[in-house]
Amino acid sequence: HVQLVESGGGSVQAGGSLTLSCAVSGYTSSDFCMDWFRQAPGKEREGVAVTDRDGQTGYTDSVKDRFTISRDGTKNTVYLQMNALKPEDAAMYYCAASRVIMTPAQALSTSSLFRFWGQGTQVTVS
Repeated sequence: HVQLVESGGGSVQAGGSLTLSCAVSGYTSSDFCMDWFRQAPGKEREGVAVTDRDGQTGYTDSVKDRFTISRDGTKNTVYLQMNALKPEDAAMYYCAASRVIMTPAQALSTSSLFRFWGQGTQVTVS
């Protein structure tokens, strides 16, 4: 049984930092492409950051140089370090996993390729 559990969300002031965690159970996370998506009220879900099975990473343009995705195989956990947060970063953040082989660009733009999803963690930036 595959399960993804996000944590680390919260409320921060603009310019602050947060680290989101996605704890993976039921499989080895390194076998999967892992992505962080976010969705703000009234907006479409968007891919934020991805790390594929080969360790390649990708980011949507609005978070490049501010966000970092990483994976800890020993803890079977994927992280999203978010720095210099802006009000427009506020959203529900979701961790997702996929066995599909895809490029980082595909992973960021095609949420339908991801079969497994967490429940989300809320990020508020004021």
